[in-house]
Amino acid sequence: MGILVGYPNIGGTEKDLQLNFGLPISEQVEMRTPHLPAEWFPQSGVQLTWPHAGTDWAYMLEEVQQCFVQIAREIASREKLLIVTPEPDEVLKQIENQVNMDHVVFLQAETNDTWARDHGAITMLDGSAATLLDFKFNGWGLKFASDKDNLITLKAVEKGVLKGQYQNRLGFVLEGGSLESDGMGTLLTTSECLLSPNRNGQMNNVEIEEYLRSVFHLQQVLWLDHAIWQVMIPTATLTRWPVYAHLPQLPMLNAPIPKMNISKRCKKWKISSKRSAH
Repeated sequence: MGILVGYPNIGGTEKDLQLNFGLPISEQVEMRTPHLPAEWFPQSGVQLTWPHAGTDWAYMLEEVQQCFVQIAREIASREKLLIVTPEPDEVLKQIENQVNMDHVVFLQAETNDTWARDHGAITMLDGSAATLLDFKFNGWGLKFASDKDNLITLKAVEKGVLKGQYQNRLGFVLEGGSLESDGMGTLLTTSECLLSPNRNGQMNNVEIEEYLRSVFHLQQVLWLDHAIWQVMIPTATLTRWPVYAHLPQLPMLNAPIPKMNISKRCKKWKISSKRSAH
């Protein structure tokens, strides 16, 4: 499953941010210049890139699609949902009787797989303006095809599905799952992912860090040399929110996580899958 948080909803007040996340207002709104928002910043929606017979889920497609229907139902009951698929009519049949369609937008596009977290746009904020950075996703270091997935963000912007200023960053390989931001100028990433020779092998670690600092307007980059890999999908990406409590001058993550009514079967398929390791 791949989920991408869409461009953040910047309509909330500073008091809302304080009430929602329990952090002092001064910390929440400190960065007024272009910045990468925190992982828990208010969002405008979620993107799902839907599984189909041409994806790596073909051997268990029906089961996975049922899981996506449940996930779509929960998302659309709370916020906007963007579904990217080459088969919108087919997906509509799967979800129309179970999902709040008032919150669903389709983008018809060819796709390689379902990992929107990694091939989707990354949002920078500058006051009330959003910039959508489109980095290159290369299938976790050339392990899988990704040529179609790399065209999704630009198409979404051109169709008006994603709103913001488009910025082409396709000359640099970076998947969204390799980054975590505190929204205050600190970026957390993994050495194994971003320093992989199959991603940006033409650059050394100093050059990569300077690039990240420049693009994301960062104060510091923290490198994890030994990431915890997920079961069945060892990509060295960051798949859990990090806790910043033990790092200097960084707030502890204290955002509430909403409960979702996802069936046990749907929760199970991640570890029962025989899918090739990434």
